[in-house]
Amino acid sequence: MNITELTVHELQEKLKSKELTIEQITKAYVENIEKHEKDVQAFITPLKENALKQAQEIQEKIENKEITNSLAGIPIGIKDNICTKGVKTTCASKMLENFVAPYNATVMEKINNESMINLGKLNMDEFAMGASTEYSYFKKTRNPWNLNTVPGGSSGGSAAAVAANMVPWALGSDTGGSIRQPASFCGVVGLKPTYGLVSRYGLVAFASSLDQIGPITKDVQDAAILLNVIAGHDEKDSTSANKEKVDYTKALKNDVKGLKIGIPKEYFGEGINSEVKQSLEKAIETYKALGATVEEFSLNIADYALATYYIIACAEASSNLGRFDGIRYGYRTENYTDLKELFRNSRSEGFGAEVKRRIILGTYVLSSGYYDAYYKKAQQVRTLVKKEFDKAFEKYDVLLTPTSPTVAFEIGTRSNNPLEMYLADICTVSVNIAGLPGISIPCGVDSKGMPIGMQLIANKFEEETILNAAYTYEQKVKFRENYEPTFKGGAC
Repeated sequence: MNITELTVHELQEKLKSKELTIEQITKAYVENIEKHEKDVQAFITPLKENALKQAQEIQEKIENKEITNSLAGIPIGIKDNICTKGVKTTCASKMLENFVAPYNATVMEKINNESMINLGKLNMDEFAMGASTEYSYFKKTRNPWNLNTVPGGSSGGSAAAVAANMVPWALGSDTGGSIRQPASFCGVVGLKPTYGLVSRYGLVAFASSLDQIGPITKDVQDAAILLNVIAGHDEKDSTSANKEKVDYTKALKNDVKGLKIGIPKEYFGEGINSEVKQSLEKAIETYKALGATVEEFSLNIADYALATYYIIACAEASSNLGRFDGIRYGYRTENYTDLKELFRNSRSEGFGAEVKRRIILGTYVLSSGYYDAYYKKAQQVRTLVKKEFDKAFEKYDVLLTPTSPTVAFEIGTRSNNPLEMYLADICTVSVNIAGLPGISIPCGVDSKGMPIGMQLIANKFEEETILNAAYTYEQKVKFRENYEPTFKGGAC
């Protein structure tokens, strides 16, 4: 039995039956990190020694019946923009290279309340700005399916660590597809919850009206389990929704008879890789065979969503990142003679090229004379996007699209072409604009053996609907039983 290939719910069963101990599980993951990290480069701050110590302490408490949580002792990886008390939270930036969080994000409090074990902080695009995890200040994470390709971004470290069995599951954040797109590239499950379902308190902000924390897991059942842990109202987050607590695992009924699935034809047009399209068409036929009603329709937002997203996201980033000035927060240059030079040099040296690009764009669209033409117009289009989705959900329970128009691309092929990189988000950004839940699940591989992701979208707070739709499909096709990362390729 390879411990690290088990899902979390399988690990729970092994712990319950006493086939495994927490120490055995944690040791197996630590050994796998030591084996694969040199190739995958998923961690910024590994916490291996601390994890082993924690495992021993939790094991003793369980034996003394001081802890009875079903998730006690289960390891987890955390994206490095989620504040973790006493541990570096760098956002993969030189600006926060030495920042040790003085408090826990709400999701970390919930993880700790379950007595889970943090295996470390995971790599990402700097300040969550990117689609390939090539924009990290520290390292470039590689895709376990082919080490010459990107794992997606910005939660690429989280997705790669799960795919490489270095963590059983992980937390990521999703501003325009940053959970779903890397999940697609790495052949794992990524869930972006409804905006407000999971507290953002302690998540270092990129774009506050778009950001959302969510799970990256090996299968859909694990995604439901982790969502159970992190979802819920939080008084410390003014955008947190006060909803009744739901057990998402009870939604996994393995039955989609009568489910109405809408296929937005705009997402299957020009720019979608032919093998991705074929794989999605096969998945659509599977849903029909399972008893779902499937219908093509027009969702007339695809032409506007990407531009709208980048205007809003960059404007909010410009505002949020203003605090990192070398005085209040973040890296301070040693090279300055006056206050202006201190600001300029600290930000020039502390931020990477992609972050600077987005700050400049955001500042431009918020500036006098351009605010109405760009930012205000983008907010008006955002309202139209929401209305289009509302209209679609009057007729359909779920919308089905590709997660990404392509499979994972080679490292270095798009990092110098921002526009081409931004197009990687074309299938995912509209979900964030409208504040909807979306999930990416693997639905096949291309001719080179690289995973292809399928995205399911539901109306606000209808996570149960997409989790069941994803689970039913997953049980039918059994992707994990048929495919696994091969670590082919070599260091770039």
